[in-house]
Amino acid sequence: MSVALVTESADLQPATNEFGSDTVVLYFGNDWFAENRTSSHQLARQLAKKCRVFYIECPGWRAPRGSGRDLKKVFVKLWRFLRGTRMTEEGPRLRTLFQIPFHRFAAVRWLNRRIIRTTLAWMKWRHGIKNPISWFHVPHVPFLVGELGEQLSVYYCIDDYSAYPGVHPDTVRAMDAETTRKADVVFVASDTLLAGKQQLNPNTHVSPHGVEFDHFAKAQDPALAIPADIAHLNGPVVGFFGLIESFIDLDLIDWLAEERPDWQFLFLGRVAAPAESLPKRSNVHFIGKRPYAELPAYAKRFDACVIPYRPGDWSFHANPIKLREYLATGKPVVSVDTPQMRKFADVVEVTTTREEFLAGLDKVIATGSNPEEIARRMNRVASASWSARAEAVIETLRNELSARQS
Repeated sequence: MSVALVTESADLQPATNEFGSDTVVLYFGNDWFAENRTSSHQLARQLAKKCRVFYIECPGWRAPRGSGRDLKKVFVKLWRFLRGTRMTEEGPRLRTLFQIPFHRFAAVRWLNRRIIRTTLAWMKWRHGIKNPISWFHVPHVPFLVGELGEQLSVYYCIDDYSAYPGVHPDTVRAMDAETTRKADVVFVASDTLLAGKQQLNPNTHVSPHGVEFDHFAKAQDPALAIPADIAHLNGPVVGFFGLIESFIDLDLIDWLAEERPDWQFLFLGRVAAPAESLPKRSNVHFIGKRPYAELPAYAKRFDACVIPYRPGDWSFHANPIKLREYLATGKPVVSVDTPQMRKFADVVEVTTTREEFLAGLDKVIATGSNPEEIARRMNRVASASWSARAEAVIETLRNELSARQS
């Protein structure tokens, strides 16, 4: 995603607004330039077609470890913070928050809150923002919920954040609970999260993930060229795209690659798992990040797509966007068993053991895909566009605002 610089001028013409002529959405999300295009980005883009959206990049919840990558991120965030508000090519106005990355000290936490509050107060004054809707796609700024003069606050929770690698579970769990309690409306991406959230906030709704269907359907385009860097791969290709973290069962991949040495196991995405945990086999390929625009071309070469999560709290609640993206390509999918995967058991090989996982791959690779099977997979997610998901959320918020005004 690219961004065009806009000075912190006063102000920006409002788009057609779904909530009222003077309403702005202050949208607190993760890094706009993150490796993966997440629901945070997708919903912000959809909302920006309806109203004025200020996408506010929040500081991360994991303290820097002193690695080159982490230190670079600190300086990048500082540079973006100093640039003020910018216009993105995809609609939202972008503003970066900054904090001092030594969260274990109480004085630093106090100072960071002052910095963030001052930044937002300046932005609101500079752009004439009054009575906004605040939208929190991250849980770790609960002190802002209800403190921005908003007419409505929204918390959109997509995961069990306390199960993320590298975070302090108790701290994140407490922030998530506080954000849930304080928000006026809460959405969860997985119905496994619903009961727990409703205990904290009865006004909680399920909002499943969507998919950019037309984009990933390009994998079925006969004219689409397979990327040169994988054109040399021989034999069946088992593919995956996304972040390669500790929640990926790399032991399973290693075993599968040993059992099927004539297959190629291709992983696209940033590798965040420890290097020593990666399979060291000649038929397992970690080729790093690839642009979002090119993912359908890589998927065209896949004979099967996989979702090889490790069992645990994170995978239990996960509702991966990649599942819908895989199905939109028309390719067969083999996955471990989770509550969300069971809902797609009519178009996904859902497995509970490594032997079942291998058998599922054997099945789909041996039989291939006929046009009817391809169409069945694609039709399963064809109506689940991000625009449809956003419209359903907007309708809920319209009803909430109308109830408050009556």
